[in-house]
Amino acid sequence: MNSPVLIACAHGTRNVEGQAAIRRVMAEIEALRPGLTVVEAYVDVQEPELSGVVAGLPEGTPAVVVPLLLSTGYHVKVDIPKAIKSRPEVSAAPPLGPDPRLAQLLAARLRDSGLGDDDGVLLAAAGSSLPDGSVDSEEQARQLAELLPNRVRVAYGASAEPNVPDGVAALRAEVTEDGGRVVVSSYLLATGYFHDQLSKAGADVVTAPLLPSPVLAEIALERYDAVVAASS
Repeated sequence: MNSPVLIACAHGTRNVEGQAAIRRVMAEIEALRPGLTVVEAYVDVQEPELSGVVAGLPEGTPAVVVPLLLSTGYHVKVDIPKAIKSRPEVSAAPPLGPDPRLAQLLAARLRDSGLGDDDGVLLAAAGSSLPDGSVDSEEQARQLAELLPNRVRVAYGASAEPNVPDGVAALRAEVTEDGGRVVVSSYLLATGYFHDQLSKAGADVVTAPLLPSPVLAEIALERYDAVVAASS
């Protein structure tokens, strides 16, 4: 029996580099699983839009929507279920984070940025209007803190508190006595609007986003496999 289609569903961005980074993840998924049909879709900004992709599948075609998103927020809880509700043969996987492999990748980005033991780390997530997104980000921060000697706090680009500038200011007050800096850890997949805003928040250093890295494709396939296994 043919494997279900994997619908790789990203947020969408107008940033050309960000678009390329997400499409690279999709290509890496295909490379890791030859023969698997991988279809791109988006919940905002870009086309093709997820609901149209699902509607365009031949009737009865099994598929799994894998969110190329880092936490459980509005898109995961509302947009994706809405897009697939009339197609019982289409399932949805959980988002990519939190995950210990993402914590390791975040730690690597921080070390690449020259992180010192006295520096404070602010994990900067996109943010969600739903509480689940903050819970996921806080868990990712906890996993990251286990790998570092540094203070690790969380802040958000939008829709949740504290926002990143306030988070930077609060963390600076904590680390000043030790002579440490404030380093923003970009908990974002790729460059784009939210990542661009991080450089304006008053931190001393902002790390690169998570992509490029093969880890994201590996996690996406693991999320897909878990749904397929559960439905078999």
